[in-house]
Amino acid sequence: MTMQVPPSQYQPHPIPEGRVEAGGKTYMTDAKGALVPLDLVRPQDQLQDETVRKIVGYAMALSAQVKRFKSHVFDDIGAFEAILAQEYDATVGGAKGNKTLLSFDGLFKVQVQVSDRIDFGPELQIAKELVDECLNEWSADARPEIRAIVTRAFNTDKAGQINRSEIFMLLRLEIEDARWRRAMDAIRDAMRVVGSTTYVRCYERDSADAPWRAITIDLAKA
Repeated sequence: MTMQVPPSQYQPHPIPEGRVEAGGKTYMTDAKGALVPLDLVRPQDQLQDETVRKIVGYAMALSAQVKRFKSHVFDDIGAFEAILAQEYDATVGGAKGNKTLLSFDGLFKVQVQVSDRIDFGPELQIAKELVDECLNEWSADARPEIRAIVTRAFNTDKAGQINRSEIFMLLRLEIEDARWRRAMDAIRDAMRVVGSTTYVRCYERDSADAPWRAITIDLAKA
């Protein structure tokens, strides 16, 4: 049983074929590590095995290509900035590393964005206690949507992480109660920058006044 491989601009990463030759017979290894004679493996299972290995081979090759692309992007931008600094005593972008590069005709754009990764310290528990005091005292006067936001904010998600987006939503609420404001100060004091992630996004457009279109690298959005 063979599969037709469509023409491609890149070759798949080599992965094991999943076949073992022993004593003049061909075997496949099952999920428990046992050798199963090929003639005892159902044709549909063989086909599924070949399909998975084919897709994974191309996925691994594409993943390696994306990694090389990312490395080349930062090498190229770094070289460009070094030339600017040396020849023109100039820099591109802001203090945090965000920058936008445009082609001369304005039809292509590369954006580099640096996003901080935020975690929360023990002050967050103090904030929760103050918020709970407010809600208990307000009782019936507390709007249901505020209670819902507070509940979601201080509940952890399935990975045990604080719901950061809901925490930030609390900070945007305009509530003048002194304890609430102390709670929001405690949340701000609890924030810790634990690292950063750099994103590179490329765009194109048909004319200088046309909207930008993202050049998609994300498989889910391709």
